[in-house]
Amino acid sequence: MAARELRTPLNEALAAFYAHLEGERRLAPRTLDAYRRDLDGFAAFLAAHLGQMITLADLPDLKASDFRAWMADRRRDGLSPRSLSRELSAVRTLFDYLQRRWKIEVAALSLVESPKHTPSKPKPVSETAARALITEAGERDAPDWIKARDAALLILLYGCGLRISEALALRRADHPLSDSLRVTGKGSKTRIVPVLPAVREACEAYVRLCPFQTNSEDALFRGVRGGPLGARSVQALMQDLRARLGLAPSATPHALRHAFATHLLANGGDLRAIQELLGHASLSTTQVYADVETQRLMSIYDQAHPRARKR
Repeated sequence: MAARELRTPLNEALAAFYAHLEGERRLAPRTLDAYRRDLDGFAAFLAAHLGQMITLADLPDLKASDFRAWMADRRRDGLSPRSLSRELSAVRTLFDYLQRRWKIEVAALSLVESPKHTPSKPKPVSETAARALITEAGERDAPDWIKARDAALLILLYGCGLRISEALALRRADHPLSDSLRVTGKGSKTRIVPVLPAVREACEAYVRLCPFQTNSEDALFRGVRGGPLGARSVQALMQDLRARLGLAPSATPHALRHAFATHLLANGGDLRAIQELLGHASLSTTQVYADVETQRLMSIYDQAHPRARKR
């Protein structure tokens, strides 16, 4: 690399990196904002820590202690281990980019370990709460087609274990639903999920009442003005429903997907089969549902078994 390029300020290199994320990797605006927030903070810390404007020439001389000082500073700011791991991952992604574009080698970064943190457990809604959410969506004060749409969407999330994005990606051509549904999830991974009769019937009721004319490539679920239904509208729906039913804030649309997995497991479902139905790449990701179910059963045991009661 030319000496002139070595004098490039880190802030200018960051601007090139953000342009790369936006233009070539096409990251979502919120994800891009998170990268900017994390990495601008990291660059500001380095400048204050080293007492000078940072250029590309300074980066190979960074020591593991410099990165650990930054992590300690973020901990003092109250950052959780999970959030700090995310910020460190952003720093690693940046330095991978710098290595590819400017051949900047920062060996010390490989000596820095991510903070250990306990993965959060899924928080599924109960079977009773899942039924109540679907029923309430279909009975509240709203136009008939919207009530049918919302009930169909929630029963699709719960009955098929879909993510919101997967359900909203369904097209008019997917209707009428067959006995199985081909779903494309994270990482463009495709899976087949069975469709219960109740799910098919709910979607048929919605399509029958939907007032908008659509073609085969249009989104199946429509908003109040006829455009594609958005994820925020679904989140707002769940917020309204859980307030009506007195459910915890953890009763989110994704909690219905969690409920799909835990309720299958509780009723004898095979963990490997549930992995395939959820589209998890690793069985260890699905394993957390077994832990959740075990905790629930032990809680029931402690409450119900006569010999488990405190005297």
